[in-house]
Amino acid sequence: MSFLFFNRKLIYSVFFIFITLLALKKYIDINPLLFTKKEIKNSNFEKNNLNHNKNPKHEHKNNTVVSPFITLNNGVQMPRIGFGVYNIPRSITKKCVLDAISVGYRSIDTAQLYGNEKEVGEAVRASNVPRNELFITTKLWGCHGYFDAINSIETSLKHLDIEYIDLLLIHEPTGNFVEIYRALEDYYRRGKLRSIGISNFNEEEYLKLLNNSKIIPQVNQVETHVFMQQKTFKTFLENYGTQMEAWSPLASGDKKFFQNAVLGEIAKKHNKSIAQIGLRFLYQQNIIIIPKSTKIERMKENINILDFELTDDEMESIRKLDTGKSLFM
Repeated sequence: MSFLFFNRKLIYSVFFIFITLLALKKYIDINPLLFTKKEIKNSNFEKNNLNHNKNPKHEHKNNTVVSPFITLNNGVQMPRIGFGVYNIPRSITKKCVLDAISVGYRSIDTAQLYGNEKEVGEAVRASNVPRNELFITTKLWGCHGYFDAINSIETSLKHLDIEYIDLLLIHEPTGNFVEIYRALEDYYRRGKLRSIGISNFNEEEYLKLLNNSKIIPQVNQVETHVFMQQKTFKTFLENYGTQMEAWSPLASGDKKFFQNAVLGEIAKKHNKSIAQIGLRFLYQQNIIIIPKSTKIERMKENINILDFELTDDEMESIRKLDTGKSLFM
């Protein structure tokens, strides 16, 4: 009798432990406050590597250096120099992208807001470069939650018509960006998106997203240039494994960027343009850059920053230009 009682007690104990573990697992899954900053970095977040552009090498084609790559937190290789198409009219977008590809760019950055995804896709398909050698970024705009994010992703896939998107970003932290990001995670798992990330997220918004998601954003695209260098924020993002990417790396020419005396003096020493010095400053800190131009000569100039290096003193001189203030707010 005591033996049966003991067995029954053992069975109840095992059952109780099992139920407790299930409840604990559910609590962990749904409680967004369990992750501290350190824990987020070390958690077992999902990763997906589609073996795309593995072991990239510096290439030289027609005397043009194809930009090297940086490894994102999921193992995907992304070019460190890209071509931006913000504010480029649809009527010339295809030609500009084809020109950019012809001089060596392998990364193109567009967005739903720009209204030229279709033309970017046309250029990608019309180029003689294999699809897996190109890296295409776009950004969602105007989404409020999960389901309209799904529709928005499908719209971008349709407009681009390039089978998959290499990097999809939430353009701004508006709406229920946690649910919007969940849609990105779902399409990432399906292989329609090789990388996912965010744009214009500050530290607080970034942490809220991390505490409520399973995949660490591969990229955060933010305003970054010599007048707003984002040094502290860059270190913050790196601690969690998110790569900083600079939009408006030439400060849109504001604050007399192209007449800046410090940049001009350094440019003379290296026989380079002021634009090349500003871009090299960011590039040398492993910040991805996406300069824009509609002129092929400027495109060549902006990508030709790999044959020189700024000295420590020059880097420090440029750091002193940082105001810490946005030029667009």
